[in-house]
Amino acid sequence: MDSNLALVHGPTEPALWSKTLGSFVDEQASRLDNRTSIIFPWQSVRLSYSQLADRSKVLARAMLEMGLRHGDCVGIMAGNCYQYIEVFLGGARIGCPVVVLNNTYTLEELQNAVQGSSCRLVFIASRIGTRDFSSHIKILRGNRPTNPALPELRRVVCLGNDAIRQTGVEMQSYNTFASNGNSVFMNDHVLKRAENNVTPDDVLNLQFTSGTTGSPKAAMLTHVNLLNNAHFVGDAMKLTPEDVICCPPPLFHCFGLVLGFLASFTHGSSIVFPSDFFNAQRVVDAIVSEDATVLLGVPTMYVSELEVMAKTGQRPRRLRTGLASGSAVSQGLMNELQAKMGVEKMLIAYGMTETSPVTFITALNDSNEKGTTTVGKAVPHTAAKVIDQSGKVVARGERGELCTSGFALQKGYWNNEEKTKEAMRRDESGVLWMNTGDEALLDSDGYAHITSRIKDIIIRGGENIFPREIEERLMQHASISEASVVGIKDERYGEVVGCFLKATEGTSKVTDSEVKQWINETLGRHKVPQYVFWIGEPKVGEDFPKTGSGKHQKHIMRDIGNRLVERSTMKAKI
Repeated sequence: MDSNLALVHGPTEPALWSKTLGSFVDEQASRLDNRTSIIFPWQSVRLSYSQLADRSKVLARAMLEMGLRHGDCVGIMAGNCYQYIEVFLGGARIGCPVVVLNNTYTLEELQNAVQGSSCRLVFIASRIGTRDFSSHIKILRGNRPTNPALPELRRVVCLGNDAIRQTGVEMQSYNTFASNGNSVFMNDHVLKRAENNVTPDDVLNLQFTSGTTGSPKAAMLTHVNLLNNAHFVGDAMKLTPEDVICCPPPLFHCFGLVLGFLASFTHGSSIVFPSDFFNAQRVVDAIVSEDATVLLGVPTMYVSELEVMAKTGQRPRRLRTGLASGSAVSQGLMNELQAKMGVEKMLIAYGMTETSPVTFITALNDSNEKGTTTVGKAVPHTAAKVIDQSGKVVARGERGELCTSGFALQKGYWNNEEKTKEAMRRDESGVLWMNTGDEALLDSDGYAHITSRIKDIIIRGGENIFPREIEERLMQHASISEASVVGIKDERYGEVVGCFLKATEGTSKVTDSEVKQWINETLGRHKVPQYVFWIGEPKVGEDFPKTGSGKHQKHIMRDIGNRLVERSTMKAKI
């Protein structure tokens, strides 16, 4: 292989695991028994490895009792709670892919996601923090014995208080549903038979990777994908059964579910989820009370936690490392984490949902320069290349599109062969590659540098936002004729949503607050534009900057938006 080419291969050791998560749960229970596996202080729940194995069997039997079979999808929309883990492991045991539903979903987004994944069973929290989900529950249930909008859905299980039977899809409380797993008809023999039908290459988890308007894309992630990814990430953090991981990222993301729970679980560690949604004070409390050794999060979380520590004087005793993902970590923030939290080294992970998710990660023995300016080297049993527009591999140090291959690649997009073929392509040697859409370069040492995004994804505090979805909604407004959405720099979130709009001729111009309300009616709150720029206003320009073919030049709009925001901020400080 030409060492000058931007093509790298990860190590071939340790060997890949080829096992199901259900069988691995029993392995860990036998090996670790009463050692604490998961901790949810806000629910006053601590479960050992053996308890978690037992409870996952109860959930699996309850799913079988209601008629679920291999391949039937189970959805869950909830905060970080112990029920989330039980449902995930219960579905894994019997080959029912668990669909993780984003907590920020509007009613329309939730319905589209449940419909698009053909869920037969959905678990949903009655509330997350102060946010009430009664309307979401209502939209799932419909007003008939079956919901015409969700014909596959057979039951809704509420994670809150006991539910009252009303018109619509059958509804139960979590405790009632779980009690069905103790039915005399659902014994261990029935469960074992179902478990024996599950293979390591079966789909374990569906994760949505784009806006869910109309036909959402859901990445199909297998047992092999997720168990091995968690194993290798845990190895990078050098996890042991003596470690306690504090995990504020949500379980509906690969970050919380794979890099958090599964990485901990594969290494016999304990993991604490401080609250159902991010709360910096509770995170700091959990770090101190549980004597955490590892902390996970996106940069905005770390900033908030440092602010709490500055106010309260709390300080971790034995934090040794952490994992950051979602957006870049500055050297300044890294220095603060080392000085004020005692973290020796913070690891940076890179990947995408379709790659389970991590394909590059830094190492504890990397230099400070490599640890802050790169996303590390390829994980075991993966490969990566950087290509030009014609698909040719470029030289080391040259920019191009990053592509990855190996065990981590998704099985494909659920029921979407067309999009699968667009994103995943075989080369002349028959190797399947995932086109990431990210611009990158590989340096002479094999480290990856992510330089920009070919696709116009906005990453707000680690949350991926797809501009096209917001643009389509904006242009549904009668007073908006043209719209372009870009990411605007933000100190706290890394990026926030900004939109450039052109008013429809002959209509009265809508206010910025009306624009934001228009988006918030159908899309999640994180997708609401923080900044609204109107074409024709001073400093914005008389028209959208465009290419000769008429395409919007978003990089120019980003520069304009960042300049206007910076100017406005400076004026406010004077």
